[in-house]
Amino acid sequence: MTGQIQNRQAFIEKISQKLKRSEVPSAIERPQWAYTPQYNVLRDKTQDELLEVLQKQCKLINTTCKVTQLADLQEAVYETIQSYGGGPVIAWQDERVQQYGLSELFNERLPKEQVTVHIWDPVIGRENISLAEKANIGITIAEQTLAESGTAVLLSHKNHGRTVSFLPEKSIILIPKSTIVPRMTQAAVEIRKRILQGEKVPSCINFISGPSNSADIEMILVVGVHGPMCMTYIVIDDL
Repeated sequence: MTGQIQNRQAFIEKISQKLKRSEVPSAIERPQWAYTPQYNVLRDKTQDELLEVLQKQCKLINTTCKVTQLADLQEAVYETIQSYGGGPVIAWQDERVQQYGLSELFNERLPKEQVTVHIWDPVIGRENISLAEKANIGITIAEQTLAESGTAVLLSHKNHGRTVSFLPEKSIILIPKSTIVPRMTQAAVEIRKRILQGEKVPSCINFISGPSNSADIEMILVVGVHGPMCMTYIVIDDL
């Protein structure tokens, strides 16, 4: 059923009268602000400096942050999986998995060691969610990462199930160094740019800042209340 807007013109005219306008405007012009402090924080930092900011922030949000060259990524992911107690592992279906050289790890090396790996498959529908719920580790890839807050930006779509990032007990997020940005401002600008260019941006965009935390009860911090108890960011030096 398609919704309908009732009394729209009357409502707009009333607002215009309250704003003391002589007539209802036919279009709205985007304001030009004299000051834009949101763009200034960390604006002049290099990628190396943004990485340093991210690493410091990760210590505050109980997140392990590793840095590796692309050639050593497979070993870094393998070691992290081992430190987290092995599988089951669930990961996104993403072309970057092959680009980063992780196909051999997921399809051969881990299965040979009796570590179960499931790659998200839209064909099997909700069975993916059941597998994510049973998984020990979920592996995702950040589209951007905000240095200021240590926040990974994850785009969900049919091959990127959002449950991969919050149902498993542990989480590994791969972060290309080139995609680290100062803060939320730059992430929002990039998302808007994609939309204006006609790109179909997912309706579900997750901003994840380390393992789940809650201090609602007597300001006592509890980790892992409604999501992963442990999280590792693996920054790939792709520059």
